[in-house]
Amino acid sequence: MREGAQVTQDAADHRYEVFHTDCPARDVVDHVTSRWGVWVLISLRNSDLRFYELRDSIQGVSEKMLAQTLRALVKDGLVRREVEPTTPPQVTYGLTEFGQDVGEPLTDLFDRITQRLPSRDPR
Repeated sequence: MREGAQVTQDAADHRYEVFHTDCPARDVVDHVTSRWGVWVLISLRNSDLRFYELRDSIQGVSEKMLAQTLRALVKDGLVRREVEPTTPPQVTYGLTEFGQDVGEPLTDLFDRITQRLPSRDPR
């Protein structure tokens, strides 16, 4: 077996060696599970959002970190970026089919956690 990022079992079934540091799948997992990656995917689960709408939906994220996270998720093919040629340009972000597939279990996890937590004291 050749050492590297990808091990091919046969032409129709590609497996990635995610424990190898040079595996491209590992980078995608790192981006998805980053501090802000999860929140971006969950925030975009129901609708496309513009940058500032997305920033406002994720309390605590800086514009710099949101921009970096979005760049990584767009590059990975999880998020699509649509630019309308207006002045100033309007940029909208949404999930790709791949992003929806990856985001679904994250949404399930989020829903399970919020449903199981004890009720908050509304002081």
